[in-house]
Formats: sequence, C-alpha cells, structure tokens
Amino acid sequence: MRPRIGIFGLTSCAGDQLAIINCEDELLDILSVVDIKSFVMAQSRNEGQKLDVAFVEGSVVTREDEERLKQIRKESGLLVAIGTCAVWGGIPASRNDLGRKELYQKVYQKEENLYDCRPRVSPLSEIVKVDFAIAGCPIEKEQIISSVASLVHGDLPLLPSYAVCFECKLRENVCLLKEKDQLCCGPVTLGGCEARCPSHFVPCKGCRGPVQEANIASEFEILGEKGYSPADVARMLTTFAYSSEVIAHREGGKR
Repeated sequence: MRPRIGIFGLTSCAGDQLAIINCEDELLDILSVVDIKSFVMAQSRNEGQKLDVAFVEGSVVTREDEERLKQIRKESGLLVAIGTCAVWGGIPASRNDLGRKELYQKVYQKEENLYDCRPRVSPLSEIVKVDFAIAGCPIEKEQIISSVASLVHGDLPLLPSYAVCFECKLRENVCLLKEKDQLCCGPVTLGGCEARCPSHFVPCKGCRGPVQEANIASEFEILGEKGYSPADVARMLTTFAYSSEVIAHREGGKR
C-alpha cells in the first residue's frame, strides 16, 4: 500500500509547493510510490482523511493557520515542515520584535486586527510537534525528492547539516566576507544550496535559516570589525529566521 500524503500551505508565497510541482521529470516516479490525498495547489479532488505524511509550507500568522495546522497534525502520522517560513518563521516573522498594533498602524493607519492575526508569527514547531524539517526559500528540488524516497522506505531523510561556508570552500569561491568585506551570513547559515548566491558574487542572505549550533556571537564580532553595526547584522540575520538570540546580541551591542 502506497503511503498517503498531503501537501498543505499556510501563510506563504507557495514557492515550496511550486518547487514540488516543478519536479517535472520526477513527478511520475513520485506518484508511483505515494498516494497524494490532498494537494490543493495541484489537484482539484482533495480528500480529508488520515495521512501517513503531511508536508506543510508557510508560517503560522493567523488564528485560522493555527487551527488548520493543529488539525493537520491530528490527522497525520508524520508532519514535515517544508521551507524556511515553516521551519523558522521566514519573512513574515522578521518583525516579531515589533508590536502587532504598531505594524497595523504603520501599514494600514488603523489598529484593528484586520486579518485575525496572532500576536506573533510562529514556525510550525512552536505550535505542534514537527517530525522533520526541510529548510530553503524555496526548498531544493533534490532534497524534497530524496526526502520522499527516504520516507517511503521508512527512514527519516539525511540532509546537509553544515554551513554555506563549507560549500563555498568546496567550490573554491572568493570569500565575500573575508576578502570583500561584505555582510555575508554564510558562516551561520545552513548549507544545502551549493552556495548559490556567493557563487554568483552575491553575499549569503541567510534564507535557509541558521545552521545547528551557529556561532552568532562570532558573526557579530567579525562583521563588527568590518564596520557593520549590530543593527545591520541583526537585520540581515533575522530577515528569514527570527531569533531572540540575534535580537539579544543586537541590543547588547547598543549598550
């Protein structure tokens, strides 16, 4: 019996779901080994039933997002967060240190909660148990394919756990941080993208979220020596992955 899976989107740009659809050459192979019961972006007939695996994109912004996520969790054996918004909060969470009323007033010139938003934007793991996470903005095609293959065989996938800097060195790129004094997040950002941006002479923006045990303090120190303020560094590091640790370093740098 093929595993029953569902692919869902909360508040997001739907880029991760699109990345799955863009697995054009591999889609037929994927469909031959899994039974997709729900995928609103790709099919019109979607069934609400128990799932073996749910892939969920997007951050939890509204109360509707929260309730939907809890229902998906209840109906799924495994829940996989896909994309940086689901794993870290993404761009919607980048201003979690500002009050909701302040944001509404700034954007809409009103204070009322127009979209029934929660007090803060959250990644999935703050609301429900997440069994596995695939980061990326959007996710890498090869990683979703290998993850599906592993899950079909009953294993949790093995994905890169090293920093973007490691991939830069493998590609023999010029270090944009050390040699060009650019604000690059490569030392503290999860790899797996083959250092795509630095390979095109664009400093890493941190879109895949922090690598495990990232040395945030060292990143602030190095970039401070390059002339960047704590606010500059914090702004970049929290664009895709809101972090109280980063905010603490920013505030500490102000004193």
